Amino acid sequence: MEVVIFMGIQASGKSTFYREYFFNSHIRINLDMLKTRHREKILVQACLEAKQRFVIDNTNPTLEDRQRYILPAKAHNFQIVGYYFTPNLEASKRLNQQRSAKQIVPLAGLLSTYKKLIIPSYKEGFDALYSVQIASNYSFIIQEFNGEISSRT
Repeated sequence: MEVVIFMGIQASGKSTFYREYFFNSHIRINLDMLKTRHREKILVQACLEAKQRFVIDNTNPTLEDRQRYILPAKAHNFQIVGYYFTPNLEASKRLNQQRSAKQIVPLAGLLSTYKKLIIPSYKEGFDALYSVQIASNYSFIIQEFNGEISSRT
């Protein structure tokens, strides 16, 4: 049983990463689709009770944001795996502008998340941590967390 928690600013590749690595094995939980925390909580609880693997595909920039998933998942004996999408603000701005009009995040929202983003730590309860970067060819570079994650750009 596993919960995967994504952490990163908008337009950093999280949803694309989900499609490439977890689409066939994990349910995707995302506030953009569910619209409310109440709906999200119901779906998370259902996954925990059913022992269903799932991915939290939100920005999750703060410790508090992540604890809302880590604490109940630990109580249900789930393994907690974190993927930190190392921010590249300029690249995210470009990718954001390539989205459909309905999906574009206002620049103020992108900057707000960037300012709040805290690098994760095993102390939060993660069993495994990885950093993710987008390569120049739009593939993903995944590195195991080794105590430090490369700095924000």
